Formats: sequence, structure tokens, C-alpha cells
Amino acid sequence: MKQKTLATAVSLALSLLVLDAYSATPVQDRYYPLTPGDPLLSQQWFLQNTGQNAFSKSGGVPGMDLNLDFTTQRGIRGVGVTIAVIDDGLEIKHPDLAANIKRGSKNFVTGSDDPSPDSPHNAHGTAVAGIAAAVGFNGIGGRGVAPKAGLKGYNWLLNQSFEGFLHSHGKLPGDPPLQAHTDSRVFNQSYGSPSLASNNGDVVSNLQLQLEEQVYEEVTRHSHWGRGAWFVKSAGNDYQAVSVSLDDGSPAYLLPFVRGNDGLPMQDAGLDPTNSNYWNIVVSAMNASGVRSSYSTVGASVLLTAPGGEYGTDSPAMVTTDLTSCESGWNIKGDSSTTLHGGNAIDPNCNYTSRMNGTSSAAPATSGALALVASANPALNWRDIRHILIKTARKVDASQPGVQLSFNGKDGAAQKYLAIPGWQKNAAGYSFHNFYGFGLIDVDRAVEAALSYARPLPALEISDWKQIDANVSIPDASVKGAESSYQQYENSTVEAVQVRLNIDHERAKDLSVELISPSGTRSVILSARTGLVLESKGFTEQRLLSHHFYGEKAKGQWKLRVIDTNGANAPYNVLIPNPRSVETVDQVNNSQDGFLKSWSIRFIGHK
Repeated sequence: MKQKTLATAVSLALSLLVLDAYSATPVQDRYYPLTPGDPLLSQQWFLQNTGQNAFSKSGGVPGMDLNLDFTTQRGIRGVGVTIAVIDDGLEIKHPDLAANIKRGSKNFVTGSDDPSPDSPHNAHGTAVAGIAAAVGFNGIGGRGVAPKAGLKGYNWLLNQSFEGFLHSHGKLPGDPPLQAHTDSRVFNQSYGSPSLASNNGDVVSNLQLQLEEQVYEEVTRHSHWGRGAWFVKSAGNDYQAVSVSLDDGSPAYLLPFVRGNDGLPMQDAGLDPTNSNYWNIVVSAMNASGVRSSYSTVGASVLLTAPGGEYGTDSPAMVTTDLTSCESGWNIKGDSSTTLHGGNAIDPNCNYTSRMNGTSSAAPATSGALALVASANPALNWRDIRHILIKTARKVDASQPGVQLSFNGKDGAAQKYLAIPGWQKNAAGYSFHNFYGFGLIDVDRAVEAALSYARPLPALEISDWKQIDANVSIPDASVKGAESSYQQYENSTVEAVQVRLNIDHERAKDLSVELISPSGTRSVILSARTGLVLESKGFTEQRLLSHHFYGEKAKGQWKLRVIDTNGANAPYNVLIPNPRSVETVDQVNNSQDGFLKSWSIRFIGHK
């Protein structure tokens, strides 16, 4: 894995986030309680939130869940849809998963068809699978979001070859063009990498990344006889701190020096090139109280939010499948952090956990929801169901104000900047928030819309990249910022917008980048005060993505603004847990103003 060196000589490697880790419908207004039959179901708040504590010290807010009660009563449970779990393995003989396992799993370490983990610590993929599609109504354990969907497992995270990527992501090696593998229809990717430096044009210059994106596009658009597939992607777990690794592989954490990082995330979701990839459905995490999970990475590339929980001690995490036996997974002897662990009357064989969390959990909750909607109306294609999820999402945390940033300019004058806006309704009538995308997935509403859906979207069109030579200075510590504009003459309806940046700046983490549509919608496509502590040159073809303009018209003047939000020194901390120590690194301010050299834009949408 790629390593980076801090100025302190502490060498850090980018680490996978995988192994972590609106008004809701009131419960009393629901006429269809979930059908019983699984003893842990009553604690699975993401399926039906009654305020239960899920084996933690406190409960959540009733109604803050996926709202799938009526869908369950209708018998819509994911039949005919297979979910590929691309992870660290999958215990295919787990008693609450085995009945849903389909042929075609792969172990990329041994070459066998059994991806069950050899290590007792590789429990992540099994927990992910349980959230998406644990077997329901069988009298044991809990239940998945889509309890009759199929499951396949790939331990690609343990051996990340390109051939393994092709196989696990739906394109078998040797397949002819446009003949994408048609077995799995949902691909769950509960992984990613935080960034300590910019990508520096990786998507443009890296051939493998280009080939991977071709696979994403081909499988999304052309598999399943043209109905397509979905790739679901975790946004990240780096709002409060960035997980890194020391040279010896031991964990460490990049922490803000200012408490809470002035309320801003330590990582913007769009900095991960797989999150600025249009073909991925990027999801953030919500906790049982109906607000952003404390760790959840956010940004304009987030499309939707789904349950992820907190840590399972003070407040609920997710109750799901664990590696079997008390010697494996979260149930390894000695973990008595919740009453579920270690074996008890509800789970005598230690086959379950109540500690799974992260955007790693929000992703399979989304994958299961997709399986339900797709099984409700199998004729719908990938874009129409994506559109349905956007239209039917619920606005949670409706009063969330965003993040207001205060700092001093170079002249000492106080500067105020809305660094992340609250909920905004765009010109097409869609409400969007960088924390939640278009909101919390609402399965019952989405299924109802799918069953009556009669007007497919027009054909997808992707414009060519248009480059704008800006050549403008970025004032240090000033809300005035640098501004450049582009006139789009062709009209289309926007579904997403991608931007590439070329910026010279000695301290890239100071920068906030906004894109403003002809209709006046302001999208923060890169938030300031991120963990880009290793980036001292700026951005080269840095790609970012925004869904904020969904449904708006593309024609007119688009504006890009770059704001430098800090004129002072910017220290940060590195926490090393074992033995515990904290090292503070002080980064001096840039010696000269930054410079917006050029930027490019392209539109994804339809006529």
C-alpha cells in the first residue's frame, strides 16, 4: 500500500477505511409491524427503530430507519437479486447466511471458491453480508434488509490484483466487450482510502484506474441485458480523524489540533478517486438518533445516507452476523463490551455482533434496499431505480445548519464563511446536504414508486471535458477567493457534474472549492481544513464530483470559486495508540498566494 512521509519523519501509509471500523414517519403511524421470526430482530433498529438500545447503554429515536415495514408485509424481500460482497471474506456456511449464498464466490488468496476467512480477525465482510441479506424468518439470529436476496463473497481486499478486481466487480477475465458478467446485480464496496495528499491526476494518468472505471461503466450500463447494475460505495469514516498506519503496520490517527477541526471534516469524501467516480453510489452514515454518525465522511459526492450507527457501547451500532464461534470476530474472548458478546441465551454460539458500524454498514444497508426495489419491479433499469431512490429519500436532521467558519484575514479583519451549507433546495426542487446527499433511503416509498413507475429517463449523455484557463490568484485568508466562469451553451438536464482542478498552493488543506450553477445553486465540492497534510504543491487534474445540481438545466454560466480559509500556522496531531503518544506538527502558512491555473468541467445527464 502506498506510503507517505510526514514532516516529523513519522512515516504513514494510507489505510483502508474498511475494517473499522426530512422528517421520519413516526412509529405510531405505521400499520405494518415487522413480521417476527428472528430473535435479534427486535434490536435491529435499522430495520425498524422503536428506540431500542441494540445492547448499548441508550436507544435511538423511533422512526429513524429504512422504513421497510410495508415492503416486508407485501412479501418483497429481494428474490432474484444477488449482492456481491467485495471485502475481506465471507463465511458462506454461516447458519444465518448459508441459505442465501449463490455459486460463484472467489477466494483470491487460495484460488478456491470459498472466501471464508482463515483469520479470526477478518470478520468485516461477514458482518456486511448480514446487514444486506441475512436470512429471515428462520428462527435464529437477525435479519438482513433483503432477507431473500442472493449473496456472493470475494476477499479481494486481501489480494488486490487487477484480475481479481475484474472478477469481483462483475467483469470476468476474457469476457468480450459489452458482455458483462450478469450474475450479481449489486456490488457492495465497504472500503476506501483516506488521503493525506492530493491524487495529482491519478484518474487521468493512471492506466489501471482508467481501466477500472471502464469496468464500472460497462457493468453499470450494459449488464443484465441492458438493465444494468449498481456499485455501492462507503463514503469513509474520517470526519473526526484520519486512520493511518506506521511503517510497522501498527495503527495511528491524524487528528486536528483545534478541537473538532472547527466543525469541519478531516476528510472530504470526494478526495477518494473511487468516490468521485459517477458509477459509484456513495453513501454516508446516519446513527439511530437520525443524525450523521460521528465518524462519517461527507461531501458533494455523497448521493444518499443509510443507517451506520455509532460504536455500540454508549449508543447503538448495528446488530448483524459475526464469524461463528466465541473465538472469532467481535466475539473473541475478552470482548464483553456489550451484553450480546461472549455467548448468551439469545446467541449461545457467539455468531452475531452488536458492534458493527461505519459507512461500511451504510453501504450494505443501501445494497439491501436496492435489492428490494429491484425485486419489486425487475423491469426497471439502473438509472430509473437510482432516480427513484433520490426522489423518495427522506430529509433527516432537517434543522442541521451546516458549518460556519470564522477566521482572521491577512489584515486582521474577521472573516465569516459558510464552509458547508445546511439543507439547500436546488432549482429543480431537490433538497441536498453534503452530510446526507438527498437524504435517508426510504424503502417503502421507493418500492411504491417502482411499482407504478411509467416514465423511464431519457438516454444518458456525458459531455466532453471543457477546459477553462483561469490564471487568477487566490487571496490568502480571504472569503473573496478566486473566481472563474464557464459558459455552457448546450442544454441538458443535469444528473451529476465533475470538475478537474489545477491549482498551485503550498498548503492545499486550507482550500475550499465551490461550484455555482446558472440557477444560483452553490455546491461546496471540496471542504476546507482537510487532512491533506502531505500536499505542499496543490492539485493537478484533481477530480471532484457533485450531485447537488440533480435535475437542473446545464445551459448558462457556471462559476468556480476557490477560497483560502487560513492565514495562520496550522498545527495537527499524530496519535500513536501503542504505546500512547501524541506528536504535534506545526505547518507554516503558504509563503505566497495560491494560483488557480485552470479547471475543467463535464456534465452527466440527459436531454
